[in-house]
Amino acid sequence: MNASFFPRRLPFHLTVPETSLWYNLEVSATRFPSRPALLFGNGVTNYRDCRAQSEALAGFLQKECGVRRGDRVALFMHNSPQFVIAYYGILRADAVVVPINCMNTTGELEHLLQDAGATTIITAQELQPRVEPLLGETVRRSIIACYADYAGDEAATVLPEALAAPRKEFREPQVIHWHEVLEHAHAPAPHTAGPDDLALICYTSGTTGKPKGCRHRHRGVMYSTVAIAHWHDVRHHARALVVLPLFHVTGMQNSMNVHIYAGSGLALMPRWNREAAFTTIARHKVTTLTTVPAMIVDLISNYEAARHDLSSMRLIGGGGAAMPEAVAARLQELCGLTYIEGYGMTETLAPTHINPGDRPKPHCLGIPIFDTDARIIDPQTLAELPQGAVGEIIVSGPQVLEEYWNNPEENAACFLERDGRKFLRTGDLARVDEDGYFHFVDRLKRMINAAGFKVWPAEVEALLYGHPGVQEACVIGKRDPRNGEAVKALVVPREAARATLAAEELIAWSLQRMAAYKVPREVEFVASLPKSATGKIDWRLLQEQEAARS
Repeated sequence: MNASFFPRRLPFHLTVPETSLWYNLEVSATRFPSRPALLFGNGVTNYRDCRAQSEALAGFLQKECGVRRGDRVALFMHNSPQFVIAYYGILRADAVVVPINCMNTTGELEHLLQDAGATTIITAQELQPRVEPLLGETVRRSIIACYADYAGDEAATVLPEALAAPRKEFREPQVIHWHEVLEHAHAPAPHTAGPDDLALICYTSGTTGKPKGCRHRHRGVMYSTVAIAHWHDVRHHARALVVLPLFHVTGMQNSMNVHIYAGSGLALMPRWNREAAFTTIARHKVTTLTTVPAMIVDLISNYEAARHDLSSMRLIGGGGAAMPEAVAARLQELCGLTYIEGYGMTETLAPTHINPGDRPKPHCLGIPIFDTDARIIDPQTLAELPQGAVGEIIVSGPQVLEEYWNNPEENAACFLERDGRKFLRTGDLARVDEDGYFHFVDRLKRMINAAGFKVWPAEVEALLYGHPGVQEACVIGKRDPRNGEAVKALVVPREAARATLAAEELIAWSLQRMAAYKVPREVEFVASLPKSATGKIDWRLLQEQEAARS
């Protein structure tokens, strides 16, 4: 680590509370009982009520569902006040949160529930049809929430149509409604979970096989939470726009747990919608936004100074995909904000790297945060590589999972030792510059082999974003009988360029700015690009579709 670039106001080593994560809500509710905690439409839940409802849910889980210390409870819903309350209620019951992607089908849900051993699920009424076939055997109890209950009188205008419905009635004996749980008002047993108890089992996306359950103890979740809060100087006067899904670690940590720890407010959005985001930022004087580049592209492509007020914003950051330098520059130009990029994984509870706020670098993952050791190795030989060489990132730190849940094969394959420390192999390729900053290259499995030349799609995409007519771009490999693979770009043109931008023009433009073997041989213009549940461009789906056509 190059100490000269580490934020000067921060220590190299971080000491965190020796408590469970639940204690963060208890402390914030004690310090700021009347402060708004959860803002949803024009509905407001203060910290006092957030704590009380979490405790009522914990009592119900213990007394009516038979949940005991260490039991797993599934949480299957979109961003909402109920998600936050349920998350902390599960922890208050000394149980383990199993957050599940809302895009999962019944079959995928069944696999995760059985793998985690979770028989109680907390969900929402639009997702209950996917749970219903599992009632009786896999699911013994389903608690069903209605988002509109917490949105005030604006549910129809602030929620997507599918999520804005008024409360429905479910009659299955295994089902109970959220409001009925709170009406029971069961007092929970004394909280006994500590820093070494299991807090979370977070499942990976499963894009390279079956999803893997990442085991995280309270100690590791607390470490990541406090680290983010210190790095970004998050305090109780902050207010976050919570739009990344909370079932994913980036949203969970940066948007929820950090702000509950600080006692600040969460303005919740169940799904990304740029106009709703503009409205929410202005209404609630949002100060921080953690997001992915695709959302920023959408935001700034439609930003109008006369209509949109971003003056309250103090921090925009995120990760999940590299931020194209051209997009970051446009954000700075239009809004006066620098995108602070970071890097992390489900296995690391979000960040292992973040750019220093006072010295960020564009299109860069940043530097290792407190107590985190990150290195670059050759993915074949596992030998450490020198500065500037491209190789696989390995990481070790307090936030890194100890092991996968019920998966000894992955534990053997994904960990290695260096200098007496246990490191996780990330599967991501990067290089380190002379200042110790890590620069993302691409996923190890995404490389395109064009006539023996290695092409990293993320690098080509970043260059394409520099064209004034390009709004979004995704680069994939296309089978080529002569060269094995060729580079193909799928491009969403800006509205002003849709009638005029031609593939030949973009290819010629690219030839002037990148090596010939990197230049797309084919450009396909599309109206939109598919997104994952976390808002990232789903390059895997596009690659699979291309392979099916070949």
